[in-house]
Amino acid sequence: MIELQAIDKQFGKLKALNSVSATFRLGECIALIGPNGCGKTTLIKSILGMVVPDKGTILFNGKDIRKDWQYRAQIGYMPQIGRYPENMNIGQVLDMMRNIRKENHSQMDEELLHAFQLPSMLDKRMGTLSGGTRQKVSASLAFMFHPDVLILDEPTAGLDPLAAELLKEKIIREKEKGKLILITSHILSELDDLITHIVYMQEGQLKFNKTTDVLREETGEARLSKAIAHIMQKQ
Repeated sequence: MIELQAIDKQFGKLKALNSVSATFRLGECIALIGPNGCGKTTLIKSILGMVVPDKGTILFNGKDIRKDWQYRAQIGYMPQIGRYPENMNIGQVLDMMRNIRKENHSQMDEELLHAFQLPSMLDKRMGTLSGGTRQKVSASLAFMFHPDVLILDEPTAGLDPLAAELLKEKIIREKEKGKLILITSHILSELDDLITHIVYMQEGQLKFNKTTDVLREETGEARLSKAIAHIMQKQ
């Protein structure tokens, strides 16, 4: 589905990505983890076409993304901090995205929209919303157009416990449909029920890419969060 071939990216003297290679497939739910500044965000933005690598190739369904920008319609992206026009209300933002995508409204996935009770807040301006409500808007948009790939950057950051649980349950259901899901999170305990693979990055390099079963076997830890911590302490 997504293949990274020796991706390099440098910003000034900072080597953000250093020969990163990996393959992500449908049906996988991957945790992209590592310390701050390890290259996670740059990697995500490279996959999304928001950052252009200095070297290497990114393939989406076997096609070079530099030659086929339409692949992005198959990706649902939830940024860590959603940025929207401050003077627009929630309803206008949703309508804007629906119009841009030109999708049949009756076929959209509005499950999270209703679970988060956003229809009752459609007239509220984005500039007045709390960080958690902005996250709910971002999450709803990420899933709305039935993407084959979901990229979720710190998806539960700022969400209240109930909203976080609703989002996790939605992620699990989408994983069971065979979608490719890529998640970044600093809260390791949130990942236990979600992921099938761990990708660990450090200083722009991909240190390991393992299935959760292999990780548990190697560390002897039943809980995934403890297994990840065990590996990270050795890096």
